Amino acid sequence: QDQLVESGGGTVHAGGSLTLSCRAPEITFSDYALGWYRQTSGVQREWVAAISSVHTTHYADSVKGRFTISRDNAKNTVYLQMNSLKPEDTADYYCNAALATIPSQTSQKGYWGQGTRVTVSD
Repeated sequence: QDQLVESGGGTVHAGGSLTLSCRAPEITFSDYALGWYRQTSGVQREWVAAISSVHTTHYADSVKGRFTISRDNAKNTVYLQMNSLKPEDTADYYCNAALATIPSQTSQKGYWGQGTRVTVSD
């Protein structure tokens, strides 16, 4: 069930930056851990980053040092700042909100958005 709304996707050249946003207007946002995932056609969904309700952050090795996840509870919004983008970052990006668990590759529960597409060209 989609309760989240992503935005900010687009097309950039390699080395460029994008910031994705995800709003969750219908949940008690501050209670949830939040995550970002990505998926390309025919490939298993890949966990990218997560932030707990107390703002502890976690990153996949593939994006560590390039991506930053943050949250603004007052705006019910989670962000994914993506720098030094690579062609292999091209995917549909989805945000996730989960209770009592931190979003990860092995824990993909809770609410999802509809996705926003990121394309990184050479």
